[in-house]
Amino acid sequence: MNLLRNNTFLIALVALIVVVPLALPIAESMDEPFGGSDDKAEGVIAEVAPDYKPWFSSIWEPPSGEIESLLFALQASLGTGILAYYIGLRRGMARGAKKD
Repeated sequence: MNLLRNNTFLIALVALIVVVPLALPIAESMDEPFGGSDDKAEGVIAEVAPDYKPWFSSIWEPPSGEIESLLFALQASLGTGILAYYIGLRRGMARGAKKD
């Protein structure tokens, strides 16, 4: 019964973390509510030093912000998968060594 209560609490907490930021009116006052820090940094640099020229440019620019977000999410999930595989492998090897 205690496990069920803990799981219910965690599910409610996750739902709260997801729903509350989307329900707050903060995003309405922003120009681009889901813009990244790179875009904000470019704006500040343009304000502070208008004659600044970047010393390199991107090899390829994604066609839209959605594609850029998708590629970022894919990169994050791939990294997470590799890390989780390594942790599971090491844990399995440690358990196998204990049995011997």
